[in-house]
Amino acid sequence: MASPVAGAKGSDAGGPAAPDTRLCLTVIAKRADFLRAAQARRQAVPGFVLQARCRGDDSADIRVGYTCSRKIGNAVIRNRAKRRLRALARATLPKGGLPGWDYVLIGRPGATVDRAYCDLLADMAHALGRVHAGPVPK
Repeated sequence: MASPVAGAKGSDAGGPAAPDTRLCLTVIAKRADFLRAAQARRQAVPGFVLQARCRGDDSADIRVGYTCSRKIGNAVIRNRAKRRLRALARATLPKGGLPGWDYVLIGRPGATVDRAYCDLLADMAHALGRVHAGPVPK
């Protein structure tokens, strides 16, 4: 089951929940979803690789997955790379991502951890622009 990342609805005061207009990011957890995203559009940028796939369902959620292979480094380095990718997705996908799409961010050895965060933001903006430039697949 996918877990919510941002845009959770509800109220801490116990009153009625106010409508949330932000897009909801959920985490991709199933291998089959990662494999389907790998067969769709991809854009390599210096800091990471972005894979994107239109799900074709009526859901308004944006789903995102993260992966870093052992080529990145040991567990500490891989976790640091995934933390940076999660922060990048939380900062950019609610504004730049499209509802009903799956995004997978793949860390790159020596780049995802060492690259400046402002450069990663620029990479993400460029990658999203390139991925969404073509016609929407049916």
